[in-house]
Amino acid sequence: MALGQRQEVRQSQSLVMTPQLQQAIKLLKLTNMELAEYVEQELERNPLLERQEGDKPERGDGMAEPAAPRDEISESRDTAELSRIEGLPGENESPLDVDDRVIYVDNSPAYDGGPASSAMDYGRPAGSENASTLEQTVSGDTSLVEHLLHHLNVEIDDPVDRLIGFHLIQSIDEAGYVTAELPLLAEQVGTEVARVEAALKRLQAFDPPGICARNLRECLTIQLRDRDRFDPAMAALIDNLDLIAARNQEALLQRCGVDAEDLADMIRELRTLDPKPGLAFHQEIAQTLIPDVFVRQAPGGGWTVELNTETLPRVLVNQRYFAGVNRHAASKSDKTYLVEQLNAANWLLKSLEQRANTILKVATELVRQQDGFFAHGVQHLRPLTLRDIATEIGMHESTVSRVTANKYMATGRGTYQMKYFFTSAITSASGGDSLSAESVRHRIRELIEAEKPEDILSDDRLVDILRGENIDIARRTVAKYREALRIPSSVDRRRLKKTQAWEVI
Repeated sequence: MALGQRQEVRQSQSLVMTPQLQQAIKLLKLTNMELAEYVEQELERNPLLERQEGDKPERGDGMAEPAAPRDEISESRDTAELSRIEGLPGENESPLDVDDRVIYVDNSPAYDGGPASSAMDYGRPAGSENASTLEQTVSGDTSLVEHLLHHLNVEIDDPVDRLIGFHLIQSIDEAGYVTAELPLLAEQVGTEVARVEAALKRLQAFDPPGICARNLRECLTIQLRDRDRFDPAMAALIDNLDLIAARNQEALLQRCGVDAEDLADMIRELRTLDPKPGLAFHQEIAQTLIPDVFVRQAPGGGWTVELNTETLPRVLVNQRYFAGVNRHAASKSDKTYLVEQLNAANWLLKSLEQRANTILKVATELVRQQDGFFAHGVQHLRPLTLRDIATEIGMHESTVSRVTANKYMATGRGTYQMKYFFTSAITSASGGDSLSAESVRHRIRELIEAEKPEDILSDDRLVDILRGENIDIARRTVAKYREALRIPSSVDRRRLKKTQAWEVI
């Protein structure tokens, strides 16, 4: 076979995503917090973008706006204003190019109320009157390590013991447990293990009680000793935490040598202890869940689906600033830069519009498909897939997946993640309409919650009951759903319900 070079012309098709399209797709899957952070970065990067606070726009860089002739100023609207544009797009328009914010399902009458406001609460809950002295005195800016190092400097004078204590404190995890291996630490410091253990005992006397323990058993023991409640019966209970988890009351009564009433009191006391004392210093900011979409019952029937415009970043393009600077640009490169920034700013606003409208369009179809859930509850949740929604609204399945990821919908029945409404199908035993897996799980929970202590339902019994309700389901599926609901087996439930005084940690 002869080898040689030759030229060929081939024609092929490939999908090339522009940076603008990549940006629009990226914004679809961002959460509210991630979107706000992304827009903040764009405000810092692009001098033509500004945030609007109240009635006066504010430039991202804090510079004053140069004056511009009236005829050079084009009207600009921020994303919150654009969110109130009415009218759905036609079927031939791009799935991303939609222009609606409030939709009335089932042709409901117009809703006169404005968009509901929602505020994020970054504050921590106020302490109760019975809050411990530690919680009242520890500064919110003091970390667990800083707190323990302060105790170390005050309580321990010996330099070697201080060094050991310093290494032990540095190994503590956020729950307050020492993770260092004592023999290895003794070798590093150049001392015997007994001295390391003695230093650890001194650290365990620091506040809060239970701190610097090596395991749960030691943590609970320290707290009980601090309360002068570590008697032989309680020591036996602490030594058998696995029996408490297994709810084996008979074995615990025998090991502890007490009656059922005393055992119940001891377990109630264990419940008052703190298994993770270090978390009192964990300063994670609690954030209130903010829904992306509100679903309300319309006055004339049907449902009102409304985008939460409070979660939209209020940004706009500063046309005055562009006109003024562009008029005084000294070079061609400056003008090119300004045009590029103007195009980037305009595209960002368009992408934000597209994201908001796409979320609303998907949410509206979800409400239409799951009308039974909103009207009657979870038992009427119907099977639904991403493809079902994508087919109805003319979008790609991957777009629907991105839209519903980490987005929340506030309804009269609570706030749900949009992914919640997508459930697999369970075949009806009578050959009728299929049921959603979520509604079957709800029914399993109802049956178990209604069972009597003397008549605990096994998984086989649950299968028989469900099949009697035209739900064709296998025993292993019932067991899987029950475990997903964190419901114990029938054996454990029977043992648990033998005595109403029994409590589990």
